[in-house]
Amino acid sequence: MAAPKENVNLLFKLYYLAVMTLVAATYTIALRYTRTSDKELYFSTTAVCITEVIKLLLSVGILAKETGNLGRFKASLRENVLGSPKELMKLSVPSLVYAVQNNMAFLALSNLDAAVYQVTYQLKIPCTALCTVLMLNRTLSKLQWISVFMLCGGVILVQWKPAQATKVVVEQNPLLGFGAIAVAVLCSGFAVLASVGGLYTSIVVKYTDNIMKGFSAAAAIVLSTIASVMLFGLQITLTFALGTLLVCVSIYLYGLPRQDTTSIQQGETDSKQRVIGV
Repeated sequence: MAAPKENVNLLFKLYYLAVMTLVAATYTIALRYTRTSDKELYFSTTAVCITEVIKLLLSVGILAKETGNLGRFKASLRENVLGSPKELMKLSVPSLVYAVQNNMAFLALSNLDAAVYQVTYQLKIPCTALCTVLMLNRTLSKLQWISVFMLCGGVILVQWKPAQATKVVVEQNPLLGFGAIAVAVLCSGFAVLASVGGLYTSIVVKYTDNIMKGFSAAAAIVLSTIASVMLFGLQITLTFALGTLLVCVSIYLYGLPRQDTTSIQQGETDSKQRVIGV
């Protein structure tokens, strides 16, 4: 009877990972498409504001469903929002970071191809890793450090000779785009999530492991590359292909679980004690 439950859990994880992958890839491609139009562009700040309003409405809807009735809903808002001004002020810091990060994404995708953006944006992994080491006093395994340097090397290869899109006619500034990604990456060291994708990310973090999340990120890169070739005429270079491969492999390696060496060390200690005793 345990097998069906495991199958359901696996399907549940795969469903949300598939949605997360499609959201990440579609978000990037759609944003790039709208920012390379030869028509008058919309204000990125307006788009970011609408995104946050949608996120707010969805969150309120989820809270209303969880509380069950209007009385509990109002009580929850009074207790957790209106009745906690200090916590509300603390949340204003990541909120400002989100705003800067999302605006930088619009600026970056106005000047870089979607595939190049998707690969380069994975620098958020080493940035977040450094933040956890420096601010939270956490440690990384040797394999994680290797994967961090490998990822940085992959991004350097991608940016060394950026792939060109032949179907994009608007003027672009790759240096400005890379600078915008750099700012967005620094912001992501403190805060990550965007619109509906953010809500799905919270579910993915809760119900999936790092390997599956890494696979989702790599799949989003591949989908973005395929879409860029088809929609924008992206010309894939050797350095771009090698850099993308390095980034995908490093994401997988970074997400591998650490080996528990406690039992191994204990076994070695017991063996030494037995040898000494003999």
